[in-house]
Amino acid sequence: MLNLEKSPNSFSAELLADILSLPKRSIESKINKGELIPCSENNLIPIEQVKHYKEIKSFLESKWEAEEKIKPNRTYNLVELFAGGGGLALGMESAGFNSVLLNELDKHACSTLRHNRPDWNVIEGDISQVDFTKIKEPIDVLTGGFPCQAFSYAGKSLGFEDTRGTLFFEMARAIKEINPKVFMAENVKALLNHDNGRTLDVIKNVIDELGYVLVEPRVLKAIFYKVPQKRERLILIGIRKDLVNKADFIWPSPYKKVLALKDALYKGELYNSDVPESSGQLYPENKKAIMKHVPPGGYWRDLPDKLQREYMKASYFLGGGKTGMARRLSLSEPSLTLTTAPAQKQTERCHPIETRPLQSREYARIQTFPDDWEFKGPLSAIYKQIGNAVPVNMAAALGRALVRLLNDIESS
Repeated sequence: MLNLEKSPNSFSAELLADILSLPKRSIESKINKGELIPCSENNLIPIEQVKHYKEIKSFLESKWEAEEKIKPNRTYNLVELFAGGGGLALGMESAGFNSVLLNELDKHACSTLRHNRPDWNVIEGDISQVDFTKIKEPIDVLTGGFPCQAFSYAGKSLGFEDTRGTLFFEMARAIKEINPKVFMAENVKALLNHDNGRTLDVIKNVIDELGYVLVEPRVLKAIFYKVPQKRERLILIGIRKDLVNKADFIWPSPYKKVLALKDALYKGELYNSDVPESSGQLYPENKKAIMKHVPPGGYWRDLPDKLQREYMKASYFLGGGKTGMARRLSLSEPSLTLTTAPAQKQTERCHPIETRPLQSREYARIQTFPDDWEFKGPLSAIYKQIGNAVPVNMAAALGRALVRLLNDIESS
């Protein structure tokens, strides 16, 4: 039975396009043809008109609440590589994993991890210098987001040894030395087609060579997992060949609706208080004077022509939408993907009401970090840690799916 009570009632054209992985113009075309009829009061498309799409059905038939009850049948041990500021580690902790070791190169991110979890074994430094054979506990899951790098082919059929010198090789070496039951790697969506798909082919070959079966990779949208942000990540799950016939990996169910920026900044479904004041960048006066004319949800094309020319300079005459420039977020939509700095000209993230970049705590809430998770280092390092993180709620949903897989393997 479809549960319309707890689900979203209507969608903007832009949000519907994001949910359905369609260009916004495709939705606008459906509106022009009369296939979709927005409500005259708010210009939103009622859910009744789109509930036949599988993505909308997934909200209406959400198993999120049942999956939140998944608990480990015993203690499952975790090793995390490229741990950053802790988004993935926090999500995995919330799912019930016990962190045995976390490796991270960045000293500020390591300070953040140690400050918040003094009992975690944080190994700071270059992954190539870490000897994973020294880990004595059996490891159930290895996770990490290795940076995507090109391989140099030179006519080779690339396997494990040929990927030396890349960070993917170091993750593969860790898998080889630790021999976890399962691993999960996350990466940018672009890895799917990187170097015409050859990079992913090499990764698949190496995973097979290491003795793992790769679940068909998926790009997950954070907006489906109780995260008020349009962020997409490629997820790779590998199951050891001796265990692969014991259980199937089931991808996490979406949350019952899409949350908006207002859910991050104000008391409500995600947080029990409004966002606290925190450190943040400020605009220079001349930029602030221009940005104050951009409406919520708007960008440079919403400025008067004179200000468009002043702000865009030579870019004014170039083609393309450049929709990230002079962009002000909207409270009623999810945030655009956070970057490592909120005031870069190409990827502006201006507060929806005040004329300033998002503050660090606002950034953290959009990534669903709890308010008591404190970031260490200078402001630029804090933005970088948050901007690079896996959203905590999405990580937790993936963590619960991995717990279910391990429980099923154990019980078989």
